[in-house]
Amino acid sequence: MIDFRYHLVSIIAVFLALTVGLVLGTTMLQDPLLNTLQSETADLRGQSEELRAERDDSELLNTGADQFTDAVAADVLEERLLDREVVLVAAPGADEEVVQALGGRVEEAGGSVAGRVLFEESFLDSGSSTFVDELALQVAADPGDLSGNPYDKAGTALGHALAVPDEEGVEESAETEDAEATEGRDRDNDDTEADGETDTGATDAPDTGHDASAVLSAFSEGGLLTVEGSPAASADALIVVAPASNAPEEDAERVNTALSSLTAALHRQVGPTVLAGGTDSGRPGGLVALARDQEPSHATVDVVGRSTGDVVAVLALADSLDGSGSAYGIGEGVVGFLPDPLPGPVETAETEADADAEAEAVAESGNEDEARRRAPRSGE
Repeated sequence: MIDFRYHLVSIIAVFLALTVGLVLGTTMLQDPLLNTLQSETADLRGQSEELRAERDDSELLNTGADQFTDAVAADVLEERLLDREVVLVAAPGADEEVVQALGGRVEEAGGSVAGRVLFEESFLDSGSSTFVDELALQVAADPGDLSGNPYDKAGTALGHALAVPDEEGVEESAETEDAEATEGRDRDNDDTEADGETDTGATDAPDTGHDASAVLSAFSEGGLLTVEGSPAASADALIVVAPASNAPEEDAERVNTALSSLTAALHRQVGPTVLAGGTDSGRPGGLVALARDQEPSHATVDVVGRSTGDVVAVLALADSLDGSGSAYGIGEGVVGFLPDPLPGPVETAETEADADAEAEAVAESGNEDEARRRAPRSGE
């Protein structure tokens, strides 16, 4: 039978073991353990200081790059968007200062900002998609041309309203209207000649600008966007500005898909288009990153928000005037930080005529070497 002495001995043995452990821990193991911890702490402190110094250097370099960009931007951008009307489209949450800065760079490039279309948060609300869909179908010139999700349809309707009307299409429409009006007048004249009356009425050509304004007004009155300036039937090109920060993770895919669909549809209607965002937008979960995954035919830029990035966005737009755009910036899938080679100034009929005249004059002078040297210029 176990008596009290057995319990007493057991308790003493436990406390003796604890005491021996404490003694060993504070003597034999203390110095090696402390030395290891102190060494690792010193290494981490050194790495932290190095990273802090690298961050400070990077910030100084970025600031210097922006100063340099501001100094040379006028020369780099000169006439790259000559006589082009650009509409700025701001997604919900886009930075107002970035939108304004991009407008200034457009003007430096010889273009002009025809107006701005600022989308409201309600445009992307999960409960608004049905309203967006129905409104697009109601205001579209030809609802049968609309397809895809609600934001595909809205982008198509809005893009058609923003785009400069096709002259040939307008002329054909006007000719058709005139022919129908003439035919109607002939019938009216035939009907009224017996009564001695003459119909001198005339039918005006279709007012495309008015119809475009009505589309924008419908979306504005629906609380989906705000219109500034006169963008209706004015856009030769578009810059779509992404939100300043990525959407919450639970909404990111839905929001980015909607905005990506909108941008692609606008591009199909207007033509030259750049989707521009900050560095966050080019990372996973960002709008620009999602758009690039879909391999769009419009340009994308993920470095706006600083002087250098804003200039890159305008160069990307200039580069896409004659065709599809590419991806520029620092994110995954880019072809480079900026277009290479840089797009040249927009050529007008006068500049082409001057180049041809110059080449012809040199050729007539008999200087074959000079003529050969100048010949490529006239074809640029």
